[in-house]
Parts: sequence; structure tokens; C-alpha cells
Amino acid sequence: MKGLSFSLSSLRAAFASGVRAEDVAREALARADACNDPAVWISRFEDEEVLSRARALDELPSEARARMVLFGVPFAVKDNIDVAGLPTTAACPAFAYQPKESAFVVKRLMEAGAIPLGKTNLDQFATGLVGTRSPLGSPRSVFNHDYISGGSSSGSAVAVAAGIVSFALGTDTAGSGRVPAAFNNIVGLKPSRGLLSTRGVVPACRSLDCVSIFALTVADAGTVFDAAARFDGQDVYARARMPETPRSLGEGFTFAVPRASDLQFFGDDEAARLFEEASERLEELGGRARWIDFSLFAEAAALLYDGPFVAERTAAVGNFIEAHEAETDPTVRGIVLGGRKREAVETFEALYKLEALKRRALTLFTDIDFLVVPTTPTIYRVDEIAAEPLKLNSRLGIYTNFMNLLDMAGIAIPAGIRASGKVAGLPFGVTLCAPAFSEGKLCELAAAFETAQALVPGGPMPPSAPDEDFIELAVVGAHMSGLPLNHELTSRGAMFVERTKTAPRYRFYALAGGPPFRPGLVRVAEGGSSIELEVWRVPRSAFGSFMAGVPQPLCIGTLDLVSGRSVKGFLCEESGLDGAEEITSFGGWRAFMASKAEKVPG
Repeated sequence: MKGLSFSLSSLRAAFASGVRAEDVAREALARADACNDPAVWISRFEDEEVLSRARALDELPSEARARMVLFGVPFAVKDNIDVAGLPTTAACPAFAYQPKESAFVVKRLMEAGAIPLGKTNLDQFATGLVGTRSPLGSPRSVFNHDYISGGSSSGSAVAVAAGIVSFALGTDTAGSGRVPAAFNNIVGLKPSRGLLSTRGVVPACRSLDCVSIFALTVADAGTVFDAAARFDGQDVYARARMPETPRSLGEGFTFAVPRASDLQFFGDDEAARLFEEASERLEELGGRARWIDFSLFAEAAALLYDGPFVAERTAAVGNFIEAHEAETDPTVRGIVLGGRKREAVETFEALYKLEALKRRALTLFTDIDFLVVPTTPTIYRVDEIAAEPLKLNSRLGIYTNFMNLLDMAGIAIPAGIRASGKVAGLPFGVTLCAPAFSEGKLCELAAAFETAQALVPGGPMPPSAPDEDFIELAVVGAHMSGLPLNHELTSRGAMFVERTKTAPRYRFYALAGGPPFRPGLVRVAEGGSSIELEVWRVPRSAFGSFMAGVPQPLCIGTLDLVSGRSVKGFLCEESGLDGAEEITSFGGWRAFMASKAEKVPG
């Protein structure tokens, strides 16, 4: 149970074998408690309330349970979406209020059997793509805590990527449901505007806002979307879902790719390489690539923040921010109140321009099926964002900002792990997008890409894979993300699960020799501590070759985690401690190596 994947297919199999919704809820709560990123949650339901909901589901007749497509599935909700029983803060405590009822979309998901754990962190008032604009902390990428999680739906993406919940709701106005997916190697579905009701959502740009879905797989995102996409007659921006023409990949497809001169990666050569490989993979699936002038999409994107559309954010929360300046994020405050400078004539001129761009885009899509773009051009460290918050945030939106303005749907999917450079070990993603009401087609194509990507060296293993197909492995040294030996995992298709700690019964050593410098973890009967580690899912078929490369005195044994569960992991034979330096006090390999670097002059 403790090693169970929370993908929907794994949970269905577990429930069919006799696992109860209460069992899954207890495990989700344990994972939430064990998560080593304290900024993920803004508020959570009391454990007993979560368990009570789960028990109520377990007591339903089998026929009723069978009708619930999300029976017993744990999920999280971005804290600008109302959930009855918890405050809505939009990451601004002074703004907090107690909603009388849950948002329409949350109700639909709970009726389908899903169980909410709580509300997740975000860039304040959903203004940002970085995840650092919250007074309640900055969630970090699950791959490397030095790097941003992406925003604004930061906590929701991390809750899914860390395995705490099966899916999470975000919102997406400029890319907030896609950028965090890319930075955490998960799926981010941004449906067409109006298909998921925004009643009960704190508006950012009300005419553009979408509720988005983070999930472990494309199939999971599609299932959640199907359950939530119900027309809401009380939402003035709601639209009914339109039927899609059935299609088959066997018929082939045509996809657009921005021409090379239009692509920007800001020095991230690995992102450029992975995007080129993603385009080649689509061709291998039967696609025909067409390189296009990307300028119309760039022109539309510029309207969002460089044009008068920012005034819609002012209309949403400008009065509140003016009355509570000291209690709001200064970057968010500057962006939102900047809308006061926009004029009505400028707004109409922008609307006319946007309609012309929409017509050009629709003409383009008459003979292509979808456009593929990098989800983001690169990724940044938290300290880099702090130094240049506006400039770097703007860069992250160059492939996302246009989509809601042009009335498009999109799905962000993992497309590989960077193998070298300063961002080695961090994930990269692409987004498939097409005009509104194309969710089914996009999910079909994205699922095919997901399967193909999982089969290539370095491709992530799909979380929907049966549990017996992989082995969870804890690594404590140079195999961790971004460190010199991490490629030995990623090249075998291993996928990051979580960053956590051992139970407090280990001592830690820096072994003699190197490079590469290696740590040794030794279990002790008393006097032990908790040591930082990462858990990776390694395909069972590749585990033997990985073990063959483990040198003495290291070995693979069973490690106890702080959460109480056990996994396979690196241990050290006591005979290998001759000449070793004890480094238990550092709490982990990264902290020890950082201390060594600080002692090097220059």
C-alpha cells in the first residue's frame, strides 16, 4: 500500500483487490505529512474529516461505487478556488473569506467520488508564472529545491508530482496550469475557456480564466476533465462542450512547429535539444511537421501584459490591493495596479487587433491538427527569480501567454530530462495546442506521445505502469537529480518520485577516494539521524544493469523512510568506512558538498 502509485489505473486495481477508500486516504495524509516542502499547502482538512468522507464512500453499495469514476481518489485544490469548510485566501491572508459552498467544479469532482485534502499555495492572486510570489512560502521543483516550481498553480503541481494526490485543480490565465507541469514532470491540461466552470473561483482576468488540471498521466487528466466538464448555467462565461469528430492516429496528422528563428531558449541548449527530439518523435508517430512563422502567436501573447488586458486584473482585485498595499506582494501589486494607466480607446484597439489575430490563427489551423511549442524556454533558480522577478517571469510565458487570448485548448506533457549543463537532471516539457473544443484530439495525440516518450532512453516511465513493473530506489549521493551520476537513472527510464528523509536511525559518511565523491549510509541501533534522499522509480527490467554498476563497499539494501515506509536504497558496508569522514551533522549530501565548495577560494 505504501508504495502504491496514485495514478487512476493503479487505484482502480487497488480498489478492485479490496483496498478501501479509507486506506488510500490514510496513505495520502501520511504522504502530505511527510512531504519536505512546507510551502505546498495553505490549509488542509483535519485528518478525521478526510477519513470520514472516505468511510462514507466505502459504505456505499457496490453499484453506486462503480458509477463513481473518481471513487476514493485524493485531490488538491488551488487556493483561489472555493472549497466549503476551508478559507479561500488567494495567497493573501488579509483577503481570506469563508465560502458558503464549494466551487461548481469541486462539487462535480466530489460527486464523482474524489476526496479533497486541502488548498494549495499559489502566486498571490494567481499573478505570476514562478511560484515565488506568496507570503506563505515558495514551493520548489520536486527535482531540485534550488529551482522554482512554476506558478501560479505552484502547490497544486507539487502535490501531484510528489505523489501526495492523484490530481489537483489549478487555474490558467497566462500559463499557470502548464508551466508548473513542465517544471515538475507531470501533465497539465488547460481546457477551452468556459468548459470548466469558474463560478467559485477568485478571478484574475475573468474573461480569460480557465480551471486547469494537473495529473500524473494524460489519461488521468482526461478522466478528471470528463467528470468536471458540465455546463454551469450560473457562470456567465460557461460554454457547452462541443462534439468532436472521431479520428485515428493511423490517418496521420499535421502539426505546426515554430521556425528555428522564432524559437528562444535563453542559453538552455538542453531544452533546445529536447524540443527538437520531441518534434522528431511526433514525426515517428506519423505526423507531418510544418514550420511556421510564430509572430502571430507572439503578437497575441504581448497583448496580455504589454497591452490593456492587464486592466482586467485591476478590475478583479485592484480596489482590494489599494486598500491593503502593505499586505500584498509588491510585484503582484505593481502588475495589478498598473492597469489603472490603461485607457478605454487603447482597450478597443487591442480588441480589434486580437480579433484579426484570431482569424489568422483559425486560417492556419484549417490544414494543421495542432501546434507544438516548448512549454517554457528554460527554468530558473529561486534566487535568480528574486533578482529579476519581472524579466524572467516574462520569459517563461512566451509560449503560453497567447493561448487563452486566441481561444485555444492545450495540454502540457513531459518530454525528457536535461542530461547536461547547469540544469542537468531537470525536466523539460512541450505543449500541444489547437483551437477551442479540441480536448479529445489533443489528449489522444498527447497519450501517444507519452507512450513513445516512455520507451526512449531517458524518457520518464509512465506513472500508470503497474506497480510490479518498477522498483522504488532511494539514492543519497551523486545519483540525486542534478548531480554527476543521475544520468545512470534517467538513461534507464527512471522517474523521480519524491525528495524526503530516512527514519532517524542512520549515520552518514563521506567515503575516501574520488572523484566521483561518494557517501556511505550506515544503519545504527542508536544515535542515528534522518538523512536527506530522493526516491526514484526504476523499471524492473533495468534494475539489474543498474545494480551491476554499484561498486563496493556500497550495496543495495532496504531503507526505512521518515514516513514509515521502506524502499530499496544505497547502504554502505562497515568495512568501507576506513578513512571516511562522518558527515551525519550535515543532514545530507547536498549540504555537505555545498560546505566543501564554500571552502574553495575564488
